[in-house]
Amino acid sequence: MDIKKTYSISELAKEFDVTTRSVRFYEDQGLLHPTRRGQTRIFSSKDRVRLKLILRGKRMGFSLSETKELFDLWDETLSGNEKQLLLMLDTLANKRAQLEQQKNDIAQAEMEMDTAEARCREALAELQKKKRQQTKAQKEEPEFIEQK
Repeated sequence: MDIKKTYSISELAKEFDVTTRSVRFYEDQGLLHPTRRGQTRIFSSKDRVRLKLILRGKRMGFSLSETKELFDLWDETLSGNEKQLLLMLDTLANKRAQLEQQKNDIAQAEMEMDTAEARCREALAELQKKKRQQTKAQKEEPEFIEQK
């Protein structure tokens, strides 16, 4: 017997640590497709997986429109359309290339920050060394007593 698990909006929001307003927004954008029982939204396991993918996509830099496009392509590819499968693969390859570029940009920024940090530490050490030398020199100066 196949029991299909359903979820309320508050259950999904709590599970994924988002607001119910966010879940409704994703529905408004056509990313989620709950059924309704009166005013109550009933989300399927498919909606749960989609919400998980939406949030993962956001973390990876996908816009909601890109995520929707991928969902639409995926739904269409289930019919086995070769053109849609090729388009899906192309879309994923393009996004992968963007992510790879972002990784390279981040690595470059980190190297530049490392260089700047090293220079700051060297300059600070030099200033502290000069300050210690000045303090030491002042302590070693003979004191002159003024005579009247």
